[in-house]
Amino acid sequence: MFWFRVLAVAQLALLARRHLTLLAPDERARLTKLVAASKGRPRRNLTANEREEMLRLARKLEPGAFAHGAWGLARGRVRSKG
Repeated sequence: MFWFRVLAVAQLALLARRHLTLLAPDERARLTKLVAASKGRPRRNLTANEREEMLRLARKLEPGAFAHGAWGLARGRVRSKG
């Protein structure tokens, strides 16, 4: 059971890496700065332009495809239990 969890985490990490590489290095750095500056409250801690920029960069990560891939990993893991 332990190794199934390790494998699931590794697969999820590879999936996240694949999506993060959709951004150029400077875009990744900028997104990191915006997320840190937001402190979890983008409406309060970011300007409207910064929020728009963060949203634009996040969309480039293809969040729908990431969620679909993560769900597929989770679904496959659930099936292997039964």
